[in-house]
Amino acid sequence: MIINRAAASQTALRSRHHQARAPSPLQAVNGLLARGGYLATGWRTTISATGLAPALGLTGAAEGDAATPAGPPIADPRPGGDDVRVLGAGARSRWIDLDGPVHYLDFGGPASGPAVVCVHGLAGSAVNWSAIAPLLTGRCRVLAPDLPGHGLTRSCGRGTDVTALRAVLHGFLEAVSAGPVLLAGNSMGGMICLLESCAAPAAVAGLVLVDPVLPLVPAWPDRFVTPMLAAYATPVLGPLLMRFRRRMPPEALVASVLSLCCVDAARVPADVLAAHVTVARHTLMSPEAEREIAASARSIIAAFGDLRGGAYRRVIGSITCPVLLLHGTRDRMVPIAVARAVARANPAWTLIEMPDVGHVPQLEAPGDAASAITGWLGSTGQRAAEAAVPASPARPA
Repeated sequence: MIINRAAASQTALRSRHHQARAPSPLQAVNGLLARGGYLATGWRTTISATGLAPALGLTGAAEGDAATPAGPPIADPRPGGDDVRVLGAGARSRWIDLDGPVHYLDFGGPASGPAVVCVHGLAGSAVNWSAIAPLLTGRCRVLAPDLPGHGLTRSCGRGTDVTALRAVLHGFLEAVSAGPVLLAGNSMGGMICLLESCAAPAAVAGLVLVDPVLPLVPAWPDRFVTPMLAAYATPVLGPLLMRFRRRMPPEALVASVLSLCCVDAARVPADVLAAHVTVARHTLMSPEAEREIAASARSIIAAFGDLRGGAYRRVIGSITCPVLLLHGTRDRMVPIAVARAVARANPAWTLIEMPDVGHVPQLEAPGDAASAITGWLGSTGQRAAEAAVPASPARPA
């Protein structure tokens, strides 16, 4: 079932896309390196261009002023029980041992409600769900882990490819819930949720896929984002771009990522933005982060094999639980055409298009995204919601 809320705006959007010409490989590489150096050195200009300066508390700051906002408290990045300090909108910061420490956020919610586990995307973290989670906790219990190599969770000898991350996610589900859960995944997280649903269908009551990585279809590529993602996965350019990334102040790193993922990054709530800066500050201190994220990026590309993604398509075709596919019409990472093609191939899925929204609807339009999810849980996703209600209270992690 496809719910199209943006047909008129899509016509104009396609027209603008066809007027653009794709860059040559050399132009793309030069543009990436130039942009990386620019972001690393001209970070205040970068933040101003995104409209995030007021939320970051940098309005009117002098060019040489190195002051940065303190942000919310952050959990001690060492395992050792629960940390009751908050990171984001009322979430409790916790740790669990899954062949190594794994950090996660417990957003709360009724113990008798459906269990929802939210999975972030590449280079993301649990705070990617801080805007939408409080809008779901009236009905659902919401948890969000930092998968190895992301957020506060380091790899500690574990792999950070999507297969290894799927295995860690499965261990997390077994530890925090006595029964099947609703899995919500954004971008790479959506891909990992699909892999989990295929490998362990009894653990998954339903899927909420938010702009997930999906098999490729013929679509006009974004002239900057597409070559950038490919470059991050290459042996030479990837480490070089990651070095640029590590040179950036956390405010600039967050602003840069949101400028790619959002149509209007200024829509992200200020407290949620501050939480992202806090996590970025911690991540930039880790010398392992470059290698960990690069391994994740390479595994995403490898999953497509010959670019037709035959094996991944078979994974998607095996899914039997209810699925909500929520997709921004102006996603630069995964074009809306890709989501529409997958929805046509899987007519039992519900596709809801979010007009004038980019790759992270849960951050850019949390109210609309939450309404779409709760509406689905009360209609075609009701079977999934009922299956995710624990027969007994969830086991403590």
